[in-house]
Order: sequence, then C-alpha cells, then structure tokens
Amino acid sequence: MKTRITDITGTRYPIIQGGMQWVGRAELASAVSNAGALGILTALTQPTPEALTAEIERCRTMTDKPFAVNLTILPTAQPVPYDAYVEAIAASGVKVVETAGRSPAEFIARFKQAGIKIIHKCTAVRHALSAQRAGVDAVSIDGFEAAGHPGEDDIPGMVLIPAAARALDIPILAAGGMATGQSMAAALALGAEGITMGTRFMLTQEAPIHDAIKQAVVQGTERDTTLIFRALRNTARVFRNNVSEEVNVREKEPGATFEDIKALVAGARGRAALENGDANGGLVWAGMGIGLMDDIPTCAELVERIVTECRASLARASALTAEGQ
Repeated sequence: MKTRITDITGTRYPIIQGGMQWVGRAELASAVSNAGALGILTALTQPTPEALTAEIERCRTMTDKPFAVNLTILPTAQPVPYDAYVEAIAASGVKVVETAGRSPAEFIARFKQAGIKIIHKCTAVRHALSAQRAGVDAVSIDGFEAAGHPGEDDIPGMVLIPAAARALDIPILAAGGMATGQSMAAALALGAEGITMGTRFMLTQEAPIHDAIKQAVVQGTERDTTLIFRALRNTARVFRNNVSEEVNVREKEPGATFEDIKALVAGARGRAALENGDANGGLVWAGMGIGLMDDIPTCAELVERIVTECRASLARASALTAEGQ
C-alpha cells in the first residue's frame, strides 16, 4: 500500500502503532515494524533521556525496519525534562516522531534540523489546523472512541475523520476504534491515508505486559471502557475496572479535586498492574475498539490480517456500487 503516510514513514503499510505508556517498548515496536507497519517507542516510558537513547539502540538490534518515538507533552505530577528528551530523539537517527498532548511547536525546528518527520496526535480539527500551521508533516486524528485522552468535544471518528480530511492539506491518520481491516477500509473511504492503532497492538503476543491483562481486556465489549477526569476537563478513556469505577465515584463528590483520586490514578500503580497481571490493580488504558477484538495474535499475523481484510472490504464496497448492476 502506498499513500503519503508510507512516504513519510518508509513502511510497507500505512499502519502505525500508537504511543502507549509502559507498553511502547522495543519488544512491541520492533515486532510491529518487522510486520511492515511503524512501531513506536514511548519516550516517557523510559525514566531518563539516556535510558531512551539506550532503548532506541536496543530496538535497532531487533529490527532493521523504520520505527518511531512518541513524545507526549502533558501536565505531569513530576516535571519532565522535555528539552533533553527532544535532544535524545533528535540525536538518535530516528526518522519519525509522534507528538501528542500540547502543541509541539517549540520543538519542531529541532526535529526538522535532524531530518525527522513529525506526526502530531489531535482530537479536534482546530488543533489539527494549528499543528499544520506549525509545520508538522501529518496528523493522527483521534475520535471519541480512542483510548487515552480523546479531548473534550466528544466527536466520534465517523464525523471527525472526514472533517479533518476536508480541512487539511497534510495527510491524516485515523485513530480511535481502529481494530480491523474493515476499520481501515472505512478510514480510507473517509479520507484518511492510514490508521493508528493502540489498544489493538497492546493485545498482541509481543506487547510487554502481563497476559492476564490482555485476557481481561480482550474479553471486554464496546461497553467495557469508561471516561474519567471529566470534571477536571482532562477526559481519559480507560478499561472499566474497580479502580476506574472508584475514580468516577470520587470525581462526582461535591468539591472533589485531583488530590482525591491521585493515589488511584498514579502511573506507578498502573504500571504495576500491567506487570503483575492484576486487571483491577490500577488504570488500564483501552479504547472502545476492544468490542471488535477477540484474540491475541502476533503482530505479523495482525498486520497481514488487517491488510487482507481492508482490501477485501474495499473490493466488496466497490462491487456493491459498480455501475450497471
């Protein structure tokens, strides 16, 4: 498959693994890249910029295909040395970076100087237009179905993807609910030139999290995610478990503040849950697309299946609408 996205990524297929905290490590990124898609290391999963440099080098020992680094720029409990992480990425030789959170404008010149292409994750057309003006090379447009932070507008992909495609000159990736070849076919029909998948790649054999977490999430339906941080206007979609349910209860209490839920949502607690397999031990991030996921394949099996299903779906749609029927 050849689109403007594959021109940017240098991959066989216009499929990108979304950046996922604690999950985007060399084991997963290399497997995704070896499958013909674009694997992504999550920068802030690494405790220091020096550790990120080492993880990039480790990934290079596991694949000779292109891979990228995600840098998410969000408010954090502890200050993050973003400039140092940017410098580590720029010096690494990686050719693509995925940015998320606030605008990456202050870092674009350094990335461009290093010859790095920038894909920015957006949850609204207005944010995508701002990113385009700032000089990014593509945007990943995240619908309301997405895991992580889908924004505050609550616009699902069926509207958001074509709205972005109509407004932008740079290519877009569709994200949020992307889980099957049918999802990809729909995204291409709506004007995207590729897809970003997070949760679907989390539910693969190579994802470096406990199998019990994968089994719990894959058994979920489209109704088994929930939104937290609504009252804080930092909405996040996560897997419905004991912790996320308790967060929602506490958030609804009069006068509730972040301090009332801080211990529940701590990153260290979520990381421990992913590592020890306790699906109720902390926040587990997952999108509504889990309702379309019913197995835990290898990355190679998943990518080939999605491409095959996508082509079949587009052929079926074309046959249904052929003239002269």
